[in-house]
Amino acid sequence: MPTLLLVRHGRSTANTAGILAGWTPGVDLDDTGRAQAAALADRLAGIPLVQAVSSPLERCRQTLAPLLAARPGLAGPERGGSAAGEPALDERLGECHYGDWTGRPLAELAKEPLWRTVQDHAAAAAFPGGESLRELSHRTVTAVREWNEKVAAEHGEDAVWVACSHGDVIKAVVADALGLHLDHFQRINVDPCSVTAIRYTARRPFVLRMGDTGDLASLAPKPAGPHGPAGPHGGRDGDGDAVVGGSTGTA
Repeated sequence: MPTLLLVRHGRSTANTAGILAGWTPGVDLDDTGRAQAAALADRLAGIPLVQAVSSPLERCRQTLAPLLAARPGLAGPERGGSAAGEPALDERLGECHYGDWTGRPLAELAKEPLWRTVQDHAAAAAFPGGESLRELSHRTVTAVREWNEKVAAEHGEDAVWVACSHGDVIKAVVADALGLHLDHFQRINVDPCSVTAIRYTARRPFVLRMGDTGDLASLAPKPAGPHGPAGPHGGRDGDGDAVVGGSTGTA
């Protein structure tokens, strides 16, 4: 199956203000976030992406805008976008529906009894007037699996695609890829405009990068070597076996 590059949106005005934005409309990138988005296009320059998907929320679409301007072939109606320059939008990759918590300061929310449940027993956490973290995990993982199948069918098993989403969404997808119980997903950290790379195979996912804010050139697919297809992280066979002793770093 393909490799997914999960991008968290760049720093937003809500991040700066310490507000839980959720699905609040009109939350944009701040100056730092816009600079992060511009740099993202350069960080991904050497990777042959075939599809761009985004949460419908403005801060995610703004994060992908410089990348799509540099690579117009990733956007537009032929790639599922509503117009030229627009990525495919998938509400299942949208932010958690935080319900009554939406728009409130994080410092205030930290005093709520539910906060401890979210931190320590996420699988039991349900936001009043919103959704549970279990529901969030189910919809996001389902979306990723379906997009993987679509990308593989259209572009092949070694294709690489990018999706821009939100912190809790990405953490839920990573927890699933790692086989980690949702109760432990708060152990995962993804900074604004970081890239998390997951290679899906027939047997298991491989988490190649997590919350990476640096150079990404090594994620480009590599040609087959003497030990079989290398994939973007090297040292695996075509069925998704892990190399005993660790990746060789030669492919």
